[in-house]
Amino acid sequence: MRKIEGLEAAEDITRFYQPEMARVIGKWELTEMMVLLRLQLHSGELLDHEPGQFLQISLPGYGEAPISFCSSPTQTESFELCVQAVGNLSEAMHDLRPGNFVGVRGPYGRGFPIDAMQGRDICIVAGGIGIAPLRSLINYMLDCRGDFGDLTLVYGARTPGDRLFKDDLAAWDARDDIHTLFTVDQPDDSWTGRTGVVTEPLRDEVQLDPDRTTAAVVGPPVMYRYVAMELLEKGMAEDDILFSLERRFKCGMGKCGHCQLNDLYVCQDGPVFRYTELLGRTEAIEVWASEDERE
Repeated sequence: MRKIEGLEAAEDITRFYQPEMARVIGKWELTEMMVLLRLQLHSGELLDHEPGQFLQISLPGYGEAPISFCSSPTQTESFELCVQAVGNLSEAMHDLRPGNFVGVRGPYGRGFPIDAMQGRDICIVAGGIGIAPLRSLINYMLDCRGDFGDLTLVYGARTPGDRLFKDDLAAWDARDDIHTLFTVDQPDDSWTGRTGVVTEPLRDEVQLDPDRTTAAVVGPPVMYRYVAMELLEKGMAEDDILFSLERRFKCGMGKCGHCQLNDLYVCQDGPVFRYTELLGRTEAIEVWASEDERE
């Protein structure tokens, strides 16, 4: 994987400071606020990213922003990004069409520890748009299915209409080598599935072997604390629970300090962290509970 550390060739270093051009080759509207873009580097080079890493995306006149990969690195000829319309740049990206170009820098950061996860059971917990970066991990594991043990996905969204990647969700649900549990907070007349927050099916329906399970969790920060409590209640070790943090990355290279979390630079030391790395860092996320709540 291309990383800043250890780079020797000047052309490799340049790729991290200077954007490359990538062409939009596909676009799909997922919800009113979310679009999926498929891109390809103009140079034809492969990004060779890790699930959990991110790119810095730029448009002239609009600036630059970090966006996580939502495609597997096994998809080698192109890569995909899920973009939420929350500002001038992301709204401009919603107007892109196939054939348009954007600037990309990266990939950056520490993704999910794929090598350490091999041979283990995997419990993936996604909340809301947190399914986007986890889609990269899920599809990687399904493409390399023999490298991993039991695979469980728990996904919760606010409403049925807020669920992302509906075609993928249906395809995953139809497979017999991944256990899927879907829920929504606010059902509508069309919804016939589970109702409630994501921790409910995690608590009531997920059975796991804590000694051989790694959990990967991405969602709104308020969810992290309660997911951690449920996983710890099931006997999981703190070191086997992985969270991905969201910060306002600027440079992506640990230079500007915008994402600094005490002694950590989230853009380089993360965005994926083990539970144990976040304990005691009160500015991280609400992942810890009091001793009374954890007993």
